[in-house]
Amino acid sequence: LSESGVPQLVQPMIWDYAADLDVEGKVHLIEKYRRCGFSKVWFASAFKGATGVNQSLTLIGHHLKNHLQWLEVASKSPADVLEGIALTGWQRYDHFSVLCELFPVAIPSLAVCLQALENGGYSEKTKENVEKLLGMSNLETETFMR
Repeated sequence: LSESGVPQLVQPMIWDYAADLDVEGKVHLIEKYRRCGFSKVWFASAFKGATGVNQSLTLIGHHLKNHLQWLEVASKSPADVLEGIALTGWQRYDHFSVLCELFPVAIPSLAVCLQALENGGYSEKTKENVEKLLGMSNLETETFMR
């Protein structure tokens, strides 16, 4: 791979939507990419649409945990390796499937995930900021929003 010249042409993207992603495994994967000559990598997460083909509501806590773990991967990786993170929002699992988790029900999840990334974590203050931003009285992350 190093000799092919590919590392000078592209930047790999590491995808994982799990709430319990393998942080150490991702750090090790980044190290492997670096040894092959890739100077930068991207992460890919999801703020909606990655928890089940029949899911209609977004469980914010799942996606928040995923983003917090990506932040942990970033903190354990060389400072200059991360080029960015793509927040995906899948609407269907394949072209033959029905739509899942339509965008309007996922807006609170998107806001929470963006704020967590922006602030480097999640706290009561972050929760209050999202509630204020969205005009909500109570942001629920561990149960489905009502």
